[in-house]
Amino acid sequence: MIVTDRLIIRSWRESDRAPFAKMSADPQVMRFFPSTLSVAEADHMVDKIENYTKQQGMGFWAVEEKATQEFIGFIGLNCLAEDNGILPHSFVEIGWRLRAKSWGVGYATEGALGVLSYAKTLDISEVYAFTALINAPSIRVMEKIGMHNTHQDFDHPNVDAGHRLQRHCLYKIFLNS
Repeated sequence: MIVTDRLIIRSWRESDRAPFAKMSADPQVMRFFPSTLSVAEADHMVDKIENYTKQQGMGFWAVEEKATQEFIGFIGLNCLAEDNGILPHSFVEIGWRLRAKSWGVGYATEGALGVLSYAKTLDISEVYAFTALINAPSIRVMEKIGMHNTHQDFDHPNVDAGHRLQRHCLYKIFLNS
């Protein structure tokens, strides 16, 4: 568990599935992803996240507001294998997705900084983040948490050629230096 001033970043609970599915079906939340998710797809994603977390010892954890104890999304770390299609080596990424109601109050930045502090305890030397070039809100969060643009833009391997979200930027931060 990672605790910040206003957030608790923790393992997923069964009770998180319904609000996650609702968030994943929201076109506003998913505007920088190729599509919204059905309830079944959102459940499958939670299962996948939980499996990765068990295998890797880290993952995209559930986030709740301390004050309300409401699920508001996820923030965390993910190891991408050497055959990731983005970089020619394995790497650790940081990522987040929050419900629209929780935007604009600094939760993504606060949670990401908490996750980066945790990453330092794991002796991770560098962390990457990537998003569609048009995703200005996430790019702002990357910059607020001290990440720097690598200027290695790429076509995301899981986004169809010609799709408006195909081109991505890659950000990086060095830890423990």
